[in-house]
Amino acid sequence: MKKIINRPEDVVEQMLSGIVSVHDDVVHRVGDSRVIVRNYKGEGKVGLVSGGGSGHEPSHAGFVGQGMLSAAVCGDVFTSPTVDQVYEGIKAADQGAGVFLVIKNYTGDVMNFQMAAEMATDMDDIKVDYIIVNDDIAVEDSTWTEGRRGVAGTVLVHKILGALAEQGKTLEEIKAVADVLVTRMASLGLALHPATTPQAGKPGFELAEDEIEFGIGIHGEPGYRKEKIKPSHDMAVEFYEKIKKELNLVENDRVVAFVNGMGATPLMEQYVFANDVLELLKADNVVVEKKLLGDYMTAIDMAGISLTVLKLQDNWLELLNEEAKTIAW
Repeated sequence: MKKIINRPEDVVEQMLSGIVSVHDDVVHRVGDSRVIVRNYKGEGKVGLVSGGGSGHEPSHAGFVGQGMLSAAVCGDVFTSPTVDQVYEGIKAADQGAGVFLVIKNYTGDVMNFQMAAEMATDMDDIKVDYIIVNDDIAVEDSTWTEGRRGVAGTVLVHKILGALAEQGKTLEEIKAVADVLVTRMASLGLALHPATTPQAGKPGFELAEDEIEFGIGIHGEPGYRKEKIKPSHDMAVEFYEKIKKELNLVENDRVVAFVNGMGATPLMEQYVFANDVLELLKADNVVVEKKLLGDYMTAIDMAGISLTVLKLQDNWLELLNEEAKTIAW
């Protein structure tokens, strides 16, 4: 294993110190906790909290700031943050109008965020609600998950709900949009090479040199098929056809097309894949209103890519285009 770290057991703490040192104009850390909070207060507005295991950078701390998350709670690598850490994040985000949690659908995340919400309500009289994001249509009931996993589509949820909170919408109004939003997005990912966590020191799964895995999760959870490497166009067709069926995409539908790198995928390859996807959407006369590309939710050093399509409605495009002052958006 070759990584730019000191001791594997210190990597998360030192990463968090680095984030707040480099970006002290945007965020700060709550004491010695694993909670990264925006400097902008947003007084009287709903606080928005997300988080999960570390190793997905820039998610989640990279999306803390005005117009997106109020706070992010960072667990150990690929490990859910503790109930106490999430509780600290809720308290830090509360500005008097309640706190809304964005939870990716992993068993540990769901359990710990829900327990922390109950603590904040019972002990601090903070009004808390949440949404569980399950945009990955690859598999049901995979490792650490009951139902579909939450993956890169979560970033779009952060942005849209963050814009609503910045506009002063109530907790109930944000919840109503969130409930619909998560039903109108779909994601699929693939891996060319596995991730190596600092603690393990070896790849989390095995792929032959000429092999890819479709439907892989952001922690290296199994996908739905392994096969020999194929051209980008063929991979794009497989993902697009599955997502098209899931969302029932038809002519003149308005969408966001979001190509996400997994951490070790060159931008050159991301752009090739995006070009193939956009050509497929164009051929079906689906209107792509917004395009996103880059490393938004990674899996440390996994070589791979994911595609998320959001089927737009209402004013979601305007909310996505609202200015946000964060590290990574």
